[in-house]
Amino acid sequence: MSNILIVGAGGVGGVVTHKCALNSDVFSRITLASRTKSKCDRIAAEVKEMHGVEVATASVDADQVSEMAALIRDVKPDMVLNVALPY
Repeated sequence: MSNILIVGAGGVGGVVTHKCALNSDVFSRITLASRTKSKCDRIAAEVKEMHGVEVATASVDADQVSEMAALIRDVKPDMVLNVALPY
């Protein structure tokens, strides 16, 4: 079981979060972070309603290295999926 941090709450971030929730035996803890936390909260609510899986949310600007480093230190993920930036 692993702890995953998903960065980005656009279309791809939403799909990735739902797919991870469908595999909660593999992804035991899911955190979704984005610049706009309300988008993360909306996706987390959808995932909870559809799959019964809790998703933690956070606000982060993926362009800011210090913010990303602080979030990674806080969440302590086994894996980070960055679907926020085009590079």
